[in-house]
Amino acid sequence: MKKYYSEKLNAKDEENLLKRPAIDFKSVFEVVRKVLEDVRTNADEALRTYTEKFDGVYLESFTVSEDEINEACGRIPEETKEAFIEAARNIEKFHRSQVTESTPIETTKGVECFRRVVGIEKIGLYIPGGTAPLPSTVLMLGIPAKIAGCKEVIMCTPPNKEGKVPDIILFSARLAGITKIFKIGGAQAIAAMGYGTQSVPKVYKIFGPGNQFVTAAKMIISIEPDGAAMDMPAGPSEVLVIADECANAEFVAADLLSQAEHGVDSQVVLVCTDWEKADEILQEIDRQIAVLPRLEIAKLAISKSFILIVKNVEQALAFSNKYAPEHLILNVKNASEYIGQIENAGSVFIGQYSCESAGDYASGTNHTLPTYGYARAYSGVSIDSFTKKITFQELNKEGVRNLGPTVEKMAEVEQLQAHKNAMTLRLKSLKND
Repeated sequence: MKKYYSEKLNAKDEENLLKRPAIDFKSVFEVVRKVLEDVRTNADEALRTYTEKFDGVYLESFTVSEDEINEACGRIPEETKEAFIEAARNIEKFHRSQVTESTPIETTKGVECFRRVVGIEKIGLYIPGGTAPLPSTVLMLGIPAKIAGCKEVIMCTPPNKEGKVPDIILFSARLAGITKIFKIGGAQAIAAMGYGTQSVPKVYKIFGPGNQFVTAAKMIISIEPDGAAMDMPAGPSEVLVIADECANAEFVAADLLSQAEHGVDSQVVLVCTDWEKADEILQEIDRQIAVLPRLEIAKLAISKSFILIVKNVEQALAFSNKYAPEHLILNVKNASEYIGQIENAGSVFIGQYSCESAGDYASGTNHTLPTYGYARAYSGVSIDSFTKKITFQELNKEGVRNLGPTVEKMAEVEQLQAHKNAMTLRLKSLKND
């Protein structure tokens, strides 16, 4: 990891550190648009072609049968089931606490306004396969969708060369209450859910992580009139750890490596108030990385990462707020005292015992978070992500009398006569009342 000292950085140097590696979306979009148009035009036929090409298997049917789900669940070891059941319980508990009821408000005498929260009817979930299938993401997306009251939730995930979906993915789907599962991966899966095919129902919003092709597909479909909304824009996964002289170097190194093993493009940043502690952490990284099964992936991610030495925790937080990390870990003394200074982050882990892995799997918070600096403006997935808020208003006669003149005057200023008439006619009808 390259080491930088904040006192030696000028504004341009800091700006460069804040940048993520650029994604060449222009070329990616060109490839993805062809896939999307093919699926839109040729539906299941196109899906079979891409599944055979990219996943190495020809599938007559994409649907995962009930028998396949039952058999998969039967093969899961009991201790694994127990771990996932506990995680599901915590995720449900935290997300259920987000459900709120709107109280009617009288804004003017005789004018009552309120809001009703409604689950988005049709939801599509994408669960990646590749080098590390993510059954935890099934829980993170499926459970909030169920709590939100979404009427139809479907899931797409790529098959292996035998045309199967990993057992633990199917077990997680059952835990989350997802029954419509399709063996489709990549941009073609996003297209299937966004447009609908003979096999795959069209949805209104698509959730889930994926590579740059999946991300590009979601972005394109989300701006098309006949497409589907997306959860959030995102790039590669990332973590920023703030450590002081009291930090446990072993813990910090493990946290950095837990992110680095995600993928070669993962972002790993250490902001440290003590250069000796930074060196100790680097030594720990070298020791721990040597025994990781995903050694080569982690090494590549670490090689593109950096350490920033700062004067104090406040300066570290100022840098972090500019960087806006997906995951922020505070491995500092009295960590909870700094919560109020955090402005931009997807999810925060407070104190030396709060590892990112806890949030990734089982603490209860959602691990589907904004990356690539999008935490400056976006939140992670929550119950709100799966709902719409519909506003209501009701005016009685008193409300018309009280609010009517205001509406008339504002419509007059905007020169919208029909708007004014709608209220004027009601006011006139009440003159003899």
